[in-house]
Amino acid sequence: MRLIHRLLLFRYGISPRLVLNSGPEPDATMASEPVAADLRRIVNALKAEAYDSQQGRVDYAHLCASPTYAEYCQCARRLQSFDPGMLGSREERLAFWINLYNALIVDAVIQFEVKHSVNETPGFFWRAAYDIGGQRYGSFDIEYGILRANAPHPAIPGAHFGASDLRRKHSLDRLDPRIHFALVCAARSCPPIAVYDATCIDEQLNMAARTFINHGGVEIDRAAGEVRLSQIFQWYAPDFGGHPLALGDKRSLLEFVASYLNNEAEREYLLQGKPIVRFQLYDWSLNN
Repeated sequence: MRLIHRLLLFRYGISPRLVLNSGPEPDATMASEPVAADLRRIVNALKAEAYDSQQGRVDYAHLCASPTYAEYCQCARRLQSFDPGMLGSREERLAFWINLYNALIVDAVIQFEVKHSVNETPGFFWRAAYDIGGQRYGSFDIEYGILRANAPHPAIPGAHFGASDLRRKHSLDRLDPRIHFALVCAARSCPPIAVYDATCIDEQLNMAARTFINHGGVEIDRAAGEVRLSQIFQWYAPDFGGHPLALGDKRSLLEFVASYLNNEAEREYLLQGKPIVRFQLYDWSLNN
């Protein structure tokens, strides 16, 4: 773990040993499926039970008393002895880590008793973590270290995992910007939660990007001569071919957005109309 990450944990009063899936690990011989498959099955059940895919809302109050959530917590403990290196293909790894990130955030909202916003909990994203194969993986470790191919946090220079970090070997080999429309941080401005499957994840990520961009993540006001993008495009502008924090030329952002717009006239406007680019304020209210 990098020194700056240790300092941030200290600042928020977080022990490096704090994980949400602590406790005795269930007997592996009692499990019906490998942990990755079991995790996807249970998360699918949680989605059917408490996720509103249309509105992007989660019924956390229902989950608190749900036997399915209790089963999920048992499954999460099995991660303590799970080796992520057992995931074979890139598609398997991508699906596993996206599903786990989203499930971890839901679990953290429940365990930290978040009422109105994750910002109520100091260092929420540093605090939300699981023991996976004997290593601590916080939500930022999964997002930046693994799914963003060890890219830096927008506010913290340098690779997320240091050269000697054992978790670094699980980083994806390249960054797919569509992950930003699949990761859900429990805020109302986030995309809706889906459950990802390695066998069709490319199509699912395309759908996630198209849904987000055409349903509020991008607002086009031709009368005002401007386009308002989700702040995701500002924070992670380099992932979409732009400059850090979207400073300077924003053409690559518009080209990315245009490739997923359903409306042909709007696509043409973004590519040829030279609109002013502004960014929406991110609504951190809880997605309940």
